[in-house]
Amino acid sequence: MRRSRLVGFMSSLLLAAATALTGAATAQASQLAAAGGYVALGDSYSSGVGAGSYISSSGDCKRSTKAYPYLWAAAHSPSSFDFTACSGARTGDVLSSQLGPLSTSTALVSLTVGGNDAGFADVMTTCVTQSDSACLSRINTAKAYVDSTLPGKLDSVYSAIRSKAPNAHVVVIGYPRFYKLGTSCLGLSETKRKAINDAADYLDTAIAKRAADHGFSFGDVRPTFTGHEICSGSSWLHSVNWLNIGESYHPTAPGQSGGYLPVLDSAA
Repeated sequence: MRRSRLVGFMSSLLLAAATALTGAATAQASQLAAAGGYVALGDSYSSGVGAGSYISSSGDCKRSTKAYPYLWAAAHSPSSFDFTACSGARTGDVLSSQLGPLSTSTALVSLTVGGNDAGFADVMTTCVTQSDSACLSRINTAKAYVDSTLPGKLDSVYSAIRSKAPNAHVVVIGYPRFYKLGTSCLGLSETKRKAINDAADYLDTAIAKRAADHGFSFGDVRPTFTGHEICSGSSWLHSVNWLNIGESYHPTAPGQSGGYLPVLDSAA
């Protein structure tokens, strides 16, 4: 019995030590990132569409002070912060208009991109306004694009980032699943909801693989959004927003602070 208690005590000590070391390493990584410049790239999920409090000078890019990059910068005070993420951005837009602030002194880069290339807006429009079969067909077209074309486009962006910011830690962040399944909920059919969730998984898997092949970290937001999907009763995502259609299916302010920010904190 004594030996059993001793083993249990030693196991608890080892677990506590490992937890402390992990926490210290995470804190040290964040401090190192903050010591240099931070550049936030990407699409509407990074600019903060849906979170409100948009910076007036950002215009149609709709950069929000409640977006996860802005929140991270406010918490960690990097030596410089450049927020070039823009609503509607595709990989080509990131390449053509967002990489200017990157340099050898950039210590951290965050990025969400790929959803618009794969036809995110058209997929959701089709699934909201048309039949189950039309929705599934459009999703299959998007998946084919993710297989055939998106990897090369992501490679181009990731290679350009590494070339311009050779010393940066790069965190590529994915997209959440939209729906909690198996619940009674107005709106789309369960068939559509499941297909849309599967498409999000499909896209995240492709992005994570390309990120890993470039030596970048992948931030998976699906765990943090679990329990906060549409139909959950505590959603961190807008459903169809008829007053501001562009905010539909984007994270709310709590989605940015509770869903995206912890993932960047952990990965940075």
